[in-house]
Amino acid sequence: MDLGLTDKVALVAASSRGLGRAVAEELAREGARLVLCARGDAALMETASALRAAGATVEAIAADVSRPADVARVVSAGMAAYGRIDILVTNSGGPPAGPFESHDAEAWHEAVRQNLDSVVELTRAVLPGMKARRWGRIINVTSIAVKQPVDNLILSNSVRAAVTGFARTLANEVASHGITVNNVMPGYTRTQRVDELAARNASLRGTSPEAETAVWERQIPMGRLGRPDEFAAMVAFLASERASYTTGASIPVDGGWIRSVL
Repeated sequence: MDLGLTDKVALVAASSRGLGRAVAEELAREGARLVLCARGDAALMETASALRAAGATVEAIAADVSRPADVARVVSAGMAAYGRIDILVTNSGGPPAGPFESHDAEAWHEAVRQNLDSVVELTRAVLPGMKARRWGRIINVTSIAVKQPVDNLILSNSVRAAVTGFARTLANEVASHGITVNNVMPGYTRTQRVDELAARNASLRGTSPEAETAVWERQIPMGRLGRPDEFAAMVAFLASERASYTTGASIPVDGGWIRSVL
Protein backbone atom coordinates (compact mmCIF):
# COMPACT_ATOMS: atom_id res chain seq x y z
CA MET A 1 0.00 0.00 0.00
CA ASP A 2 1.38 3.39 -1.00
CA LEU A 3 0.68 5.71 1.92
CA GLY A 4 1.51 8.81 -0.08
CA LEU A 5 3.98 10.13 2.50
CA THR A 6 6.99 10.68 0.25
CA ASP A 7 8.41 14.16 0.97
CA LYS A 8 5.69 15.01 3.48
CA VAL A 9 7.14 16.83 6.51
CA ALA A 10 6.36 15.25 9.87
CA LEU A 11 7.03 16.76 13.29
CA VAL A 12 7.26 13.97 15.89
CA ALA A 13 7.52 15.06 19.52
CA ALA A 14 9.36 13.05 22.19
CA SER A 15 10.98 11.02 19.44
CA SER A 16 14.34 10.05 20.89
CA ARG A 17 13.11 6.72 22.25
CA GLY A 18 10.12 4.46 22.76
CA LEU A 19 6.95 5.02 20.79
CA GLY A 20 8.08 8.40 19.45
CA ARG A 21 11.22 6.94 17.94
CA ALA A 22 9.29 4.03 16.47
CA VAL A 23 6.88 6.47 14.82
CA ALA A 24 9.76 8.51 13.41
CA GLU A 25 11.38 5.38 11.99
CA GLU A 26 8.12 4.23 10.38
CA LEU A 27 7.41 7.62 8.80
CA ALA A 28 10.98 7.77 7.51
CA ARG A 29 10.55 4.35 5.89
CA GLU A 30 7.50 5.75 4.11
CA GLY A 31 9.58 8.63 2.72
CA ALA A 32 8.60 11.46 5.06
CA ARG A 33 11.07 14.15 6.06
CA LEU A 34 11.34 14.55 9.81
CA VAL A 35 11.43 17.19 12.50
CA LEU A 36 12.32 15.49 15.77
CA CYS A 37 12.41 16.87 19.29
CA ALA A 38 13.02 15.54 22.78
CA ARG A 39 14.37 16.81 26.08
CA GLY A 40 17.47 14.63 26.13
CA ASP A 41 19.99 16.00 23.66
CA ALA A 42 22.30 12.95 23.57
CA ALA A 43 19.54 10.41 22.93
CA LEU A 44 17.92 12.70 20.36
CA MET A 45 21.12 13.14 18.39
CA GLU A 46 21.75 9.38 18.47
CA THR A 47 18.28 8.77 17.05
CA ALA A 48 18.75 11.44 14.39
CA SER A 49 22.11 9.98 13.38
CA ALA A 50 20.67 6.48 13.11
CA LEU A 51 17.81 7.71 10.94
CA ARG A 52 20.13 9.70 8.68
CA ALA A 53 22.35 6.65 8.30
CA ALA A 54 19.27 4.77 7.09
CA GLY A 55 18.66 7.47 4.46
CA ALA A 56 16.17 9.75 6.21
CA THR A 57 16.16 13.55 6.08
CA VAL A 58 16.09 14.76 9.69
CA GLU A 59 16.07 18.05 11.58
CA ALA A 60 16.55 17.46 15.33
CA ILE A 61 16.00 20.06 18.07
CA ALA A 62 16.42 19.47 21.80
CA ALA A 63 13.34 20.92 23.46
CA ASP A 64 10.80 20.50 26.24
CA VAL A 65 7.34 20.65 24.65
CA SER A 66 5.76 21.60 27.98
CA ARG A 67 7.33 25.05 27.45
CA PRO A 68 5.61 27.24 24.83
CA ALA A 69 8.89 28.94 23.92
CA ASP A 70 10.43 25.54 23.11
CA VAL A 71 7.42 24.57 21.01
CA ALA A 72 7.80 27.78 19.01
CA ARG A 73 11.51 27.09 18.54
CA VAL A 74 10.90 23.54 17.26
CA VAL A 75 8.24 24.61 14.79
CA SER A 76 10.36 27.54 13.64
CA ALA A 77 13.31 25.22 13.01
CA GLY A 78 11.12 22.84 11.03
CA MET A 79 9.74 25.69 8.94
CA ALA A 80 13.23 27.02 8.29
CA ALA A 81 14.43 23.59 7.18
CA TYR A 82 11.47 22.53 5.02
CA GLY A 83 9.08 25.45 4.62
CA ARG A 84 6.07 23.60 6.03
CA ILE A 85 4.84 20.95 8.45
CA ASP A 86 2.27 18.54 7.04
CA ILE A 87 1.99 16.02 9.85
CA LEU A 88 2.07 16.61 13.59
CA VAL A 89 2.48 13.72 16.01
CA THR A 90 2.08 14.98 19.56
CA ASN A 91 3.70 12.84 22.21
CA SER A 92 5.28 13.30 25.60
CA GLY A 93 6.45 11.26 28.54
CA GLY A 94 3.73 10.03 30.84
CA PRO A 95 3.26 11.70 34.23
CA PRO A 96 4.35 9.88 37.39
CA ALA A 97 2.41 6.89 38.64
CA GLY A 98 0.77 6.87 42.04
CA PRO A 99 -2.61 7.23 43.77
CA PHE A 100 -4.41 10.57 44.14
CA GLU A 101 -3.01 11.48 47.56
CA SER A 102 0.58 11.00 46.43
CA HIS A 103 0.40 13.94 43.99
CA ASP A 104 0.46 17.55 45.13
CA ALA A 105 -0.89 20.53 43.20
CA GLU A 106 2.38 21.07 41.35
CA ALA A 107 2.36 17.47 40.11
CA TRP A 108 -1.08 18.09 38.61
CA HIS A 109 0.02 21.36 37.01
CA GLU A 110 3.09 19.69 35.54
CA ALA A 111 1.01 16.84 34.13
CA VAL A 112 -1.27 19.36 32.44
CA ARG A 113 1.68 21.30 31.03
CA GLN A 114 3.38 18.15 29.76
CA ASN A 115 0.44 16.20 28.38
CA LEU A 116 -2.26 18.75 27.52
CA ASP A 117 -0.66 22.17 27.07
CA SER A 118 2.03 20.67 24.81
CA VAL A 119 -0.66 19.28 22.49
CA VAL A 120 -2.51 22.60 22.38
CA GLU A 121 0.60 24.67 21.71
CA LEU A 122 2.03 22.35 19.05
CA THR A 123 -1.34 22.35 17.30
CA ARG A 124 -1.64 26.13 17.56
CA ALA A 125 1.78 26.50 15.91
CA VAL A 126 1.20 24.23 12.91
CA LEU A 127 -2.51 24.65 12.22
CA PRO A 128 -2.42 27.93 10.26
CA GLY A 129 -0.06 26.46 7.66
CA MET A 130 -2.14 23.30 7.34
CA LYS A 131 -5.27 25.38 6.79
CA ALA A 132 -3.53 27.52 4.18
CA ARG A 133 -2.46 24.40 2.25
CA ARG A 134 -5.79 22.66 2.91
CA TRP A 135 -4.06 19.48 4.02
CA GLY A 136 -2.84 18.28 7.37
CA ARG A 137 -2.69 15.40 9.81
CA ILE A 138 -2.70 15.85 13.58
CA ILE A 139 -2.20 12.63 15.54
CA ASN A 140 -2.06 12.58 19.31
CA VAL A 141 -0.45 9.74 21.23
CA THR A 142 -2.73 9.22 24.22
CA SER A 143 -3.33 5.99 26.15
CA ILE A 144 -5.72 3.09 26.68
CA ALA A 145 -6.41 4.87 29.98
CA VAL A 146 -8.73 7.20 28.04
CA LYS A 147 -11.22 4.36 27.52
CA GLN A 148 -10.47 2.21 30.56
CA PRO A 149 -8.59 3.84 33.46
CA VAL A 150 -5.38 2.14 34.52
CA ASP A 151 -4.84 1.58 38.23
CA ASN A 152 -2.25 3.84 39.86
CA LEU A 153 -2.18 6.29 36.91
CA ILE A 154 -4.63 8.97 38.02
CA LEU A 155 -2.64 11.81 36.41
CA SER A 156 -2.47 10.11 33.03
CA ASN A 157 -6.07 8.89 33.22
CA SER A 158 -7.27 12.45 33.83
CA VAL A 159 -5.12 14.58 31.55
CA ARG A 160 -5.13 12.32 28.50
CA ALA A 161 -8.92 12.31 28.63
CA ALA A 162 -8.74 16.10 28.27
CA VAL A 163 -6.60 15.67 25.14
CA THR A 164 -9.30 13.42 23.71
CA GLY A 165 -11.96 16.08 24.26
CA PHE A 166 -9.76 18.72 22.67
CA ALA A 167 -9.00 16.58 19.64
CA ARG A 168 -12.58 15.47 19.07
CA THR A 169 -13.77 19.08 19.09
CA LEU A 170 -10.94 20.34 16.90
CA ALA A 171 -11.57 17.57 14.37
CA ASN A 172 -14.99 19.06 13.61
CA GLU A 173 -13.61 22.59 13.37
CA VAL A 174 -10.92 21.81 10.80
CA ALA A 175 -12.41 18.96 8.77
CA SER A 176 -13.54 21.28 5.98
CA HIS A 177 -9.92 22.42 5.54
CA GLY A 178 -8.71 18.93 4.61
CA ILE A 179 -7.17 18.36 8.07
CA THR A 180 -7.78 15.24 10.13
CA VAL A 181 -7.32 14.99 13.89
CA ASN A 182 -7.06 11.58 15.51
CA ASN A 183 -5.78 9.95 18.68
CA VAL A 184 -3.94 6.65 18.95
CA MET A 185 -4.14 4.83 22.26
CA PRO A 186 -1.17 2.57 22.96
CA GLY A 187 -1.72 -0.37 25.23
CA TYR A 188 0.98 -2.11 27.21
CA THR A 189 3.93 -1.92 24.84
CA ARG A 190 7.54 -2.89 25.46
CA THR A 191 9.02 0.54 26.14
CA GLN A 192 11.05 2.08 28.94
CA ARG A 193 7.88 3.75 30.25
CA VAL A 194 6.16 0.38 30.73
CA ASP A 195 9.28 -1.07 32.33
CA GLU A 196 9.25 1.83 34.80
CA LEU A 197 5.56 1.30 35.56
CA ALA A 198 6.15 -2.40 36.19
CA ALA A 199 8.98 -1.56 38.59
CA ARG A 200 6.80 1.00 40.39
CA ASN A 201 3.91 -1.44 40.78
CA ALA A 202 6.30 -4.12 42.00
CA SER A 203 7.65 -1.84 44.71
CA LEU A 204 4.14 -0.98 45.89
CA ARG A 205 2.93 -4.57 45.92
CA GLY A 206 6.07 -6.36 47.05
CA THR A 207 6.34 -8.37 43.84
CA SER A 208 8.77 -8.21 40.91
CA PRO A 209 8.67 -6.31 37.61
CA GLU A 210 8.42 -9.65 35.81
CA ALA A 211 5.39 -10.64 37.88
CA GLU A 212 3.71 -7.30 37.15
CA THR A 213 4.35 -7.68 33.43
CA ALA A 214 2.87 -11.18 33.57
CA VAL A 215 -0.32 -9.74 35.10
CA TRP A 216 -0.72 -7.42 32.10
CA GLU A 217 -0.03 -10.23 29.65
CA ARG A 218 -2.82 -12.27 31.22
CA GLN A 219 -5.21 -9.33 30.74
CA ILE A 220 -4.38 -8.97 27.03
CA PRO A 221 -6.28 -11.35 24.74
CA MET A 222 -3.22 -11.65 22.50
CA GLY A 223 -1.24 -12.78 25.54
CA ARG A 224 1.73 -10.47 25.05
CA LEU A 225 2.86 -6.87 25.22
CA GLY A 226 2.87 -4.90 22.00
CA ARG A 227 5.88 -3.87 19.96
CA PRO A 228 6.60 -0.20 19.24
CA ASP A 229 6.62 -0.86 15.49
CA GLU A 230 3.07 -2.21 15.69
CA PHE A 231 1.93 1.06 17.21
CA ALA A 232 3.93 3.11 14.72
CA ALA A 233 2.22 1.39 11.78
CA MET A 234 -1.16 2.72 12.92
CA VAL A 235 0.21 6.25 13.24
CA ALA A 236 1.70 6.08 9.76
CA PHE A 237 -1.63 4.99 8.30
CA LEU A 238 -3.49 7.87 9.99
CA ALA A 239 -0.83 10.26 8.65
CA SER A 240 -1.36 9.02 5.13
CA GLU A 241 -3.43 9.95 2.11
CA ARG A 242 -5.31 6.67 2.57
CA ALA A 243 -6.79 7.84 5.90
CA SER A 244 -8.35 11.00 4.44
CA TYR A 245 -11.88 10.16 5.68
CA THR A 246 -10.95 9.20 9.24
CA THR A 247 -11.09 12.01 11.77
CA GLY A 248 -12.11 12.51 15.38
CA ALA A 249 -11.29 8.90 16.19
CA SER A 250 -9.48 7.36 19.15
CA ILE A 251 -7.97 4.10 17.98
CA PRO A 252 -6.51 1.51 20.38
CA VAL A 253 -3.40 -0.48 19.59
CA ASP A 254 -3.63 -2.74 22.61
CA GLY A 255 -3.97 -6.39 21.66
CA GLY A 256 -7.63 -6.30 22.76
CA TRP A 257 -7.01 -5.05 26.33
CA ILE A 258 -9.88 -2.54 26.27
CA ARG A 259 -13.08 -4.52 26.84
CA SER A 260 -15.68 -1.84 26.12
CA VAL A 261 -17.96 -2.16 23.08
CA LEU A 262 -17.40 1.47 22.01
